[in-house]
Amino acid sequence: MFIKEIELNNFRIYKGINKINLLPQDGKNIIVVSGKNGFGKTTFLMSLVWCLYGKQMEKVDELYQKEIADKGGYGKYIGNSLNRLAKSNGETKFSVSVTFTNVKIPEITCNEIKITRIYDIITSSSDKVEVLIDGYQNELIQDLTTDGKQDGEEIFIRDFILPIEIAKFFFFDAEKIVSLAEINSPEQRRLLSKAYTEVLGIKKYEDLKDQLETIQDDYRKKSAKPQELAEFNQIETDIKNKQISINALEQQIQDLNQEKIEKQSESNEIQMKLIQEGNMMTLEQLNELKKEEISLTEKISDIQDGLKDLFDLIPFGLSGETLMEISNQLEKEKNYKENKFKQENVGDKTNLILDDLEIEKKNFKGVITTDIRNFYETQIRNLIKKHFFSDVPELPKNFESLHNFSDSETNELNTLINSLKNTFRDTFSRFNDNYSRSKNDLDSIRRKIRAAEKDAEDEYIANLRNEKTRLDNRVYSIDKEVYDLSEKIGSFKNEIKTLKQRQEELRKKIDDSRRYSDKDKITQRQIENLRNFIKDFKDATKKKLEENILNELSGLMHKKGFIKKVAVDINQAGDDVDINLFNSRNEKIDKGSLSMGERQMYASALLKALVDESDISFPVFIDSPMQKFDKDHAENVIKEFYPNVSDQVVLFPLIHKELTESEFELLKPNISKSYIIHNVSTDASTFEYTEPNNLIKKYNELYAN
Repeated sequence: MFIKEIELNNFRIYKGINKINLLPQDGKNIIVVSGKNGFGKTTFLMSLVWCLYGKQMEKVDELYQKEIADKGGYGKYIGNSLNRLAKSNGETKFSVSVTFTNVKIPEITCNEIKITRIYDIITSSSDKVEVLIDGYQNELIQDLTTDGKQDGEEIFIRDFILPIEIAKFFFFDAEKIVSLAEINSPEQRRLLSKAYTEVLGIKKYEDLKDQLETIQDDYRKKSAKPQELAEFNQIETDIKNKQISINALEQQIQDLNQEKIEKQSESNEIQMKLIQEGNMMTLEQLNELKKEEISLTEKISDIQDGLKDLFDLIPFGLSGETLMEISNQLEKEKNYKENKFKQENVGDKTNLILDDLEIEKKNFKGVITTDIRNFYETQIRNLIKKHFFSDVPELPKNFESLHNFSDSETNELNTLINSLKNTFRDTFSRFNDNYSRSKNDLDSIRRKIRAAEKDAEDEYIANLRNEKTRLDNRVYSIDKEVYDLSEKIGSFKNEIKTLKQRQEELRKKIDDSRRYSDKDKITQRQIENLRNFIKDFKDATKKKLEENILNELSGLMHKKGFIKKVAVDINQAGDDVDINLFNSRNEKIDKGSLSMGERQMYASALLKALVDESDISFPVFIDSPMQKFDKDHAENVIKEFYPNVSDQVVLFPLIHKELTESEFELLKPNISKSYIIHNVSTDASTFEYTEPNNLIKKYNELYAN
């Protein structure tokens, strides 16, 4: 898939219609789009994200989430995107169009797909999106549309262009992408794990398995006893209803968070007025304190998430003795399985010997009585075991397998026990100390801000303070409502988990007592094959990802041998992925201890490995591409990363600062096209094409002063 052209019309600094052709040519994959700070590089990248995802763009990256919150919500954020000059001329609409080629859509042959998102500041309460396939609307979009909403286009973009969960791997600020190496909170890890499983293709196989399981459930219902059928139907209904409740609660949380952003923005505006009236603090000082306040608030939120996860482990800690009994039982079950397999192996090989002996006996002319035959068979079995398999222990009689855990489930339990034994107390203390310290710092900052606000000396100031108090109280109550709703969601998810366990037990019970139709047997075989395939696929993906990340790191980092091993852990459900680095002493490397350049190297290696391992073909857009790199790292990135990460790579460097002339010369053999964002006035920028050989010279001519 390639992006052929992007068209910006009155979008922020881009006045009127501005088109840029990004299609690579001559076997070269890199397009360079450069310009000075403030001329529209970051706006260009943001316009692409907005065109594809609209209101949901905050899910692509925390950068957009923060910007939207700072502006007081999506409406204000995007409503201010109309070019100032166009607005003064009475225009009310702005739009962004992206044209794709080489898009593969099942059962549809097409040359181009054009996506256009439009916003009218007068009439739009939301933006409108249009998808044209070879210049025409397609019935596929109509088929995806539900309940008369304009969501068919949005679904099409996520299903056939790029899922929003993985967009962060294709549109990113190279300076900010180091956040991949700084995942601290469980929520951050959950979201990133979701992106990993999506980009690695694990999710689509899990979805297929669920679909086949649903088909088999229909067969089960036909042969189930009335009581079993009633219970099975009730479980399905309960799961469905609880999922509907979760979706409704999540929508409530989304609406409340939007209201919180708006109320917080209004409160901040009043606070600025009060401080200006008080004349005890400059706006610069206030903004600095507000930045610290936001940073500490986010830190406290992350710590609370971590503490909440630890609180969930406390019941297991209190049941330590029971956990150890389960662990010991699992060890016995594991040994029993292994020994049983060995015993069966001994028996199989002994039977082969006896079968061969039986064949040879046909050539024996004498008479062998039954007693003699039985005697020798018994002795042969005993002697084979004694001399060749003496290390295989006898199986205990009447052994009962209580849990029947898979290897991955056993590993997860042992990991939990080791965590409770070794790290739980220290981790809890660290979280608690960090929380107390951060809370004290936050309270101190808020006291400073309140002290700078003008006291209520007149009615105007009193009204401002009353309104601010009302807004702050609402923000506080929203936080409480969101917390309560999140707890309900957690409770529903636990109930669904319990219901699914009971559903699985009921499935096994029905399967044990029913006769299988031919169709049912085929479906059951497919599900079992798919289960095995998913397990093997996860193992193969894990191994390949480990190798790819290590290979990329070896190529990018100039400290050769610093990272000796990469370990990727994918849990049984496939929804939790953890990546760890190890040094030559097999010691785990704390990614937080890496330098900023090393973190960016790790993030770049991870991105490249994920893109290679996925079956997704999509252009990669990188803002501030050479930030934080020293000379050696920069050279490695230019030679190894950019030419290979995708068939189409668009870079937005700041010439001389983020891309020096010598670095540009290294990059030039792979540059297909180059553009300069030329600022023709304070309210207008345009794209100016220049031959790659002439880019630096043209840039210097335009911005010599």
